[in-house]
Amino acid sequence: MAKISRETWQVAFEALRANKVKAALTMLGVVIGSACIVLVVTIALIGKTYVLAQIEGVGSNIVYATYSGGTASIRSQADEITLNDMDATRHLPHVIEVAGTYDLSTSIILNGQVKPVALVGVTEGFQRIRNLLILQGRFFDTLDQSTGAKACLITQDLARQLPPGTIIGRQLRVGEQTFTIIAVFRERVATFGQSEIASQSVLVPFSLIKYYSGNDYIRTLYAQADTGEAVPATTLAVNSLLRSRHSPGSVYTVQNLASILEAARKISVALTVVLMLVGMIALIISGVGIMNIMLVTVTERTREIGLRKAVGARREEILYQFLIEAFVISGLGALIGIAIAVSLKIIVEPLIPAELGLKIPISLYSVVLAFVVSCATGILFGYIPALRASRLQPTESLRYE
Repeated sequence: MAKISRETWQVAFEALRANKVKAALTMLGVVIGSACIVLVVTIALIGKTYVLAQIEGVGSNIVYATYSGGTASIRSQADEITLNDMDATRHLPHVIEVAGTYDLSTSIILNGQVKPVALVGVTEGFQRIRNLLILQGRFFDTLDQSTGAKACLITQDLARQLPPGTIIGRQLRVGEQTFTIIAVFRERVATFGQSEIASQSVLVPFSLIKYYSGNDYIRTLYAQADTGEAVPATTLAVNSLLRSRHSPGSVYTVQNLASILEAARKISVALTVVLMLVGMIALIISGVGIMNIMLVTVTERTREIGLRKAVGARREEILYQFLIEAFVISGLGALIGIAIAVSLKIIVEPLIPAELGLKIPISLYSVVLAFVVSCATGILFGYIPALRASRLQPTESLRYE
């Protein structure tokens, strides 16, 4: 049986070598389909990784709250979020850091011109919660906050517009006040003005914001949970705390980034399904192609099949021969398609800007799935031609012209 098995493999490979062009064209659909399967999973993983990286860059496990007004949309200063509310939030279960901000528009004198900037008063924990990247200098410390030091941090975009020279220690006039620049920073992940930080922003200790606004309450309260699983409970706890500390009619908007994650997950799933369908359609088309080509091959090789049966080849051997041909075409096509998909990672990944920090993951499961599905498609669609070949009668086959 081992000898017959070897002969069957040899005959199958010789038939494929004799029809290289036909086999290569038949294989093309399998190559496309298997590459699609690997790329589908890769794209889904890239999307998930990128979104998570963006959210982690903005700040992980963040809950943020703002005062929305009363039940009749009337704002009461007594119900605004205060520093005492922030301190009380710090003692909630699972909360590991809190911060508060107050932002407003003002102007600076830059190169003899008045330019608008966003002035943001921040508390000490803001840098840790928002993952701000300090490029030069340092963030505000406890002494800066308690004494109301006239120090400021400026964005990288704003620093580029300053005259050449050392930036740290330079004086910057913001509105009616003059500050000493102690740091240059940027957001780890750009929010494009969707947060309190714009491209041209100046951060100052929260205690100084009263000089500009006349208010000492917080516009946005941040709370950071210790784990992602604790974020929903922390969101509810912050909302309950604020409502309990203010009048019954006050309304607070307390949100987290879970909705963004959920939206990203749905988009990723939808994209994966669509691309997976494309891959499956490509494999089905390639399977039909394999079946058609092999049906033609069976017809062309009728005399060969009759001759093999006449010299003693059994029905099973003929069946296995054509199944082997289908398996080799689909299996080799799968390997080529997988190699193309993996090579795209090697080619494209070095071209991605380093600041994005984006890697292209290749899932081992997608590679195995692509190979198994491709081979199964080839064998499935190759079975009918193989069965037809095995049922040919030797006498009729030898008379075939």
